[in-house]
Amino acid sequence: MTLRLGSAAFDDAQPIPRRHTCEGENVSPALAWSGVPDGTQTLALLVEDPDAPDPVAPTRIFAHWLVYNIPPDARDLAEDADGAGLPRGARPGKNDFGQQHWGGPCPPIGRHRYYFKLYALDGPLPTAKPLSRTGLLDAMEGHVLAYAELMGTYQKQRAPG
Repeated sequence: MTLRLGSAAFDDAQPIPRRHTCEGENVSPALAWSGVPDGTQTLALLVEDPDAPDPVAPTRIFAHWLVYNIPPDARDLAEDADGAGLPRGARPGKNDFGQQHWGGPCPPIGRHRYYFKLYALDGPLPTAKPLSRTGLLDAMEGHVLAYAELMGTYQKQRAPG
């Protein structure tokens, strides 16, 4: 069985609907997965933009959302998961906006790619303080059993006139 990640809001490599961005309601899209391997004790989700600030000359990877210690029997995150409620035990990490919730696409220039990365892990992650992108990646090192990815794109709409 292969770990798979998808969304009812958009297909892989397709535009993310405005509703999920800073130009819309800025709510996380619904996500669903399957194929969680045996031995998985927890799941982690990382949403990041490798095209920041400009896709022509990116200088950093920008973390938009982190959720970890998702129970292995969970199969989805509802739209607006921060408002609807994360699965029991799941913890939000600290994104690069300095917040512990979804920060939707809001690229300053050009069309950016947003990677939704789901990791199946062989053990829980630390909960003493919210993990940043770097902290999450460091804590997961050597513990990844499987990985799935979904990519969406977004470019701000141009103002009329």
